[in-house]
Amino acid sequence: MEMPLSPVGVSIAELEALYRARSDSTRMYFTEADVRFMTGMIIHHAQALQMAGLAPTHGVGPSVRTLTARTINAQRDEITAMQQWLRDRGQLVPEVPAGGVDPTVGVPDDEMLMPGMLTSQQMGELDAARGPDFDRLFLTFMIQHHGGAVTMVHDLFATDGAALDEVVFKIASDIQADQTTEIARMERMLEGY
Repeated sequence: MEMPLSPVGVSIAELEALYRARSDSTRMYFTEADVRFMTGMIIHHAQALQMAGLAPTHGVGPSVRTLTARTINAQRDEITAMQQWLRDRGQLVPEVPAGGVDPTVGVPDDEMLMPGMLTSQQMGELDAARGPDFDRLFLTFMIQHHGGAVTMVHDLFATDGAALDEVVFKIASDIQADQTTEIARMERMLEGY
């Protein structure tokens, strides 16, 4: 049996297949900047997990304890979403060990790869601090760290053609809103020390 043809001489089945292929390709459109952002933000979030993971053994106050727990929950979820996005597009996926990584390992002091990342020296200072000194340093360093994440979002949005993917746009927008709000909260918390 002959397939019915559309007004342009192509079978309806071929048109439907073409439509599905184009829909899939627009849904999977992404740029190098999107991949760089998602990959970098996974690494960036992993360091925030390292920082927050120190809290239980460093005598933090109740407000910093609550903040670190929120940070761990939110950033683990975002890491999982970003890893899945990269996997779905056949990209390399940075892995974040479940047990965390050595909390004293920061970015080499002369290689600030991403905005806001703590250096090895800063991570060592944080690990050495206890009680209110830890709280103060944690807030100071996390403000720096979150500010770097916001800068990474701004850089993504300033790149032509980037962040058109719905997931990338949502994750980047959420990071910008959440971390800007947390910076203001942490600045208020710091005033109490």
